[in-house]
Amino acid sequence: MATLGIDGTGQRLLRRLNPGPGGWQVGLATVATIGVALGLSALLIAVTGGSPTASTKALYQGSMASPAAWSTSLLYVAPLLLVAVGACVSARSGFFNIGQEGQVLIGALAGAWVGLRLAVPGPLLLVLVLLASVVGAGVWAGLSALMYRFRGVNVVVSTMLMTFLAQQLISFAVNTPWLLQESRLGRGTLSPQSNPVPENARLTSLGEYPNLQLNGGLVLAVVVAVVLALVMARTRWGFRLKMVGLNPAAARHAGVRVGALGGIALAISGALAGLAGALLLTSPVGTNRLQPGMSLNIGWDGLLVALVARNNPLLAIPVAVLFGVLRAGGSFLAATGVPSFLVDVVKALLVLAFVAPPVVIGMLRRRRLADQPAAPTTPTVPPAAASTDPVDMSAPVAGSAPAAPAPSTAPVPGPRTTAPRPGDPGDAGTAGTKDAMEGRLA
Repeated sequence: MATLGIDGTGQRLLRRLNPGPGGWQVGLATVATIGVALGLSALLIAVTGGSPTASTKALYQGSMASPAAWSTSLLYVAPLLLVAVGACVSARSGFFNIGQEGQVLIGALAGAWVGLRLAVPGPLLLVLVLLASVVGAGVWAGLSALMYRFRGVNVVVSTMLMTFLAQQLISFAVNTPWLLQESRLGRGTLSPQSNPVPENARLTSLGEYPNLQLNGGLVLAVVVAVVLALVMARTRWGFRLKMVGLNPAAARHAGVRVGALGGIALAISGALAGLAGALLLTSPVGTNRLQPGMSLNIGWDGLLVALVARNNPLLAIPVAVLFGVLRAGGSFLAATGVPSFLVDVVKALLVLAFVAPPVVIGMLRRRRLADQPAAPTTPTVPPAAASTDPVDMSAPVAGSAPAAPAPSTAPVPGPRTTAPRPGDPGDAGTAGTKDAMEGRLA
């Protein structure tokens, strides 16, 4: 916390705003639910007429059995990780962006436009394509923030509905000759897609087939994830972002511009989704053409990666690898007679296995605390006023019944003491407090 420049009051506020269940309890429950999810997946495969053993083998062969299989899995990891990191940023601010699928398409649209319209030599074209994708998708997501700011439109609803608008824009662009529809070659039939982006607008890979290939998009995605994790954990901006997500009223009272910060976080989320769309356009994972279905549900799966990672950008890296393995190996399931859509069912079960334990444990803890009886509170006796006069235990309390007379064994004032003043209100209040305390203790 020292690096954030926050005083002790801010630290105590952060601890109170973010209480969490025990880590070991969540870990054990997560392991148990993962086992249940895998068991249910095997049962579903057996019910549909497939072999769980053969399906697992096919999944392994298509994703991890060889360097070429790992290359395919890692190609999917990069866009999944970028979408997940963007979802972590927006969720940390309390603005839940679920329109990543459309933002991926808008990023690919902006990148394709720049890549096909600008005649720029060298790798500068690739840089411009990536920047255009980031800016285009960021502005697209920022429209939802503006609708929320000026018209009060719910961010979840607006981002989801704008996904369908993005799909229609892509379809219009690739079916319009003067926009991005491919060029006619002879008398061939035109397809709803764009021309391929130039060679100098594509990401290069390290290694050659059949050896392991690491595309530049994976390196870019990992760097972005690490940098944003450090920014959110070690900067003032990251602390303000977390404060806005946990308690907007407290953040506003502390001088944070809640609306502006949330809008920026939403735009960053969309920009990273657009960068994922640029990777789909410029990396070997696709055809290097703008197509209506080129997103391949990367936006939805990236959102699931963020949910499983619990909005932690660093934890999203291994989770994205897991989802990339499932996506790459899913195409091999058809050879075993298992429908490929069962991979989506397995992913859904794994998401529930990771997300459900902390929620359930938190509910059980709150219920247990609510059922516990309240601890008895010990009344606090105010200190007696400093005075050289003895306290008259028989003085009545204002507004209450007269106190009982003092017993005959009460000490008699000595010759050096002064008789109590009959009309002293301080003595009366002190005597009344002591009488009330003696009555409670009796």
